[in-house]
Parts: sequence; C-alpha cells; structure tokens
Amino acid sequence: MAEVSLQGEQRVFMTGNEVCAWAAVAAKADIMYGYPITPQNEIMHYWTRLAPKYGKRFLQTEDEISAGFTTLGGVMTGRKAFTATAGPGNVLMQESAGMAEMMRLPIVYIIQQRGGPSTATVIYAQQETILTTFGGNGEGHRIVYSTATHQELFDYTIKAFNSAWKYRFPAFVLGDGYQAKMREPLTIYDPAEKGVALVKPEPLLGDTENPGRTIKHLRNTYNTEDELYEVVMKNQHDWDKMAEEVVEWDARGCEDAEVIFLTHGIVSRAALTAYNQLRAKGEKVGYFRPITVRPFPGKQLKEAIKGAKKLLVAESAYGQLLKLVQHEIFGSTIEIVPMLRPGVGITTEEMLEAYNKL
Repeated sequence: MAEVSLQGEQRVFMTGNEVCAWAAVAAKADIMYGYPITPQNEIMHYWTRLAPKYGKRFLQTEDEISAGFTTLGGVMTGRKAFTATAGPGNVLMQESAGMAEMMRLPIVYIIQQRGGPSTATVIYAQQETILTTFGGNGEGHRIVYSTATHQELFDYTIKAFNSAWKYRFPAFVLGDGYQAKMREPLTIYDPAEKGVALVKPEPLLGDTENPGRTIKHLRNTYNTEDELYEVVMKNQHDWDKMAEEVVEWDARGCEDAEVIFLTHGIVSRAALTAYNQLRAKGEKVGYFRPITVRPFPGKQLKEAIKGAKKLLVAESAYGQLLKLVQHEIFGSTIEIVPMLRPGVGITTEEMLEAYNKL
C-alpha cells in the first residue's frame, strides 16, 4: 500500500479500492462495517491498514445484511459510518438502504459493480444501475454518484458523505470492477485545505455521551395508510428540493450536434475519447454524461438533445441506463440508438464504429 499523506496535495498511483479507503479517511469517516465480496474486498483491506494510524475502526460482519444494518446503527450514534459491496451483496444491502430512506439515515455505500445476475462474474458490469438507483421497496429516495475515474472515486466519496449528512438520505458511490482493480494517477488532498467544508455528524438518537440526553424517536413502520402517505410525501418533497441542488452532469458540444453520445460511469471514458477525436475531424457530435444517475439530470438532457437527430446510448448492461433515459425524455422524438453490452467493456474504437454506422 502506498505511503501517502493527506497534507497538501499529492499525486499518487493507486487502485480504485485504495482510493476509496483514502477518500473515506479524508472525509473523516469513523468506522467501516463490511463483508468480503469481489471486487470491493480491498476497500476493507486498505481501510483496516489505515485504521490504526488514523484512529478509525472496522467491524467485519457475518454477511452483507448485517453489514448494512450495523452501518445504520453506526450513523444513529453520530458516527460517520460506511460500507462497501458489489453484486449479490448490493442486493442484500437494499433492505438497509430502504430503512435508511424511511428513517432518513445518512449511510454511505460504495458499490463496485460486477457482472450479473447472481454470482455471474467478479469482473465488471454496469448491471447494478437500476438496483442502486431504485432498489428497495420504496420510492428511491437516495443519491447515486456514477464515477468514471479514480479522481472521481476520491472526490465523490467525500461528496457522498457530505450529501448524506446534509440532506439525510442514503448516498451511493457507483463504481465498478475495472475502477476497483486498475491503477491510475490522481491527486489526493485534505478537503479542508481546498475549502471543502465537511458536514459534521451528530447523534441521531440524541447525545449518546450524555446520560441526561433527550431521546429521539426514529420510525420505519407505520400503522395506517394515511400516516405512511404523509411521511412518504414529506420525504418526496425534501428529495425533490434536494435534487435540484445535488444533480450533476457533463455536457459537451451538444449545441450543434447531430448525434449525441450518452453514457455513464467508466463507459463515459470511451465515449469522451471518441467525442474528442470526432470533434477534431469536424464531426457534429455531442457528449452527455449523467454524473448523478439518481437524481437524473433529465431537464438538462432534454435541453441538450433539442437540436440533435440521434442519441447513441451505450452501456455495459442491457438497457438499464436506457430505461432511465426513456423515462426522463418521454415525449421527445429523437431517435434513440442503443448499444447494449451487458457485463462487457466498451472501447473507444467500438464507439467510433457505432458512430460511423450512423
């Protein structure tokens, strides 16, 4: 593991899982609860190596269900707690995520997607997009950042803690097996030195250090339909208001584009390189990437595609991003051209080939 410091800015060369552990330290997380599953295992390994040096804690639980719920217990006591998982583990953690949505608990999940369904592969996919954005048995009141680079893994892990604790909704960092295992350079830093204020945690059940504390009552079960409706609609109102503040996207060259590439996560790297090459040749091509896939930048996408003829949607899943896009631009007459490759990486050359066919 690299010997680095969070004082000042430092260029490092790390795996994505190592980046996530360092980002959690930078965000002043207190404890990680986890259970091993590839390809996120090294987040746990690196965190436990950092824990003694930075006064952090770690608990390995008996399974992912326990990991999710012990993390909820951690945040209730006012600790910045997080967990990490992938694939089937992401499925098992949706029950805790639903409880976090109902009780407004600021839990952070780091998801390194793998191929599915079930055990499938332990390598890479974007097949957990729908699961992560709308998992659970509620309305999907959560924040999901889809990262493309190691720098973004660092930046958005920090941002996930801030967003979760500021708005009191669960926050997800949606990475993948490629990002988890590969190495690339990035800059790590102390957020405070860059002017990024960290949201301070507080005990959600009252001050656990004070015997005379005022006890708060958090609920995730309700007795009547009307009572539940009132609570869910209050959460929806808060989520809608928050969505305008946290939504993020990257749009380039869409103003005069005839064809727009739409991708998310690591596939956006291939799309961006293809976009740059085509633009250098004078091609009228655009690039749009949702950084938050929940909330999705639907208004911004509608604006971006107004003058375009075709929308090339590329993803390493069979239509999960496509479904989100179709929902958000319902009523638009633009032709959608899907490039769906579940559990398989997409290269720049393949993006160029798809464009040339258009």
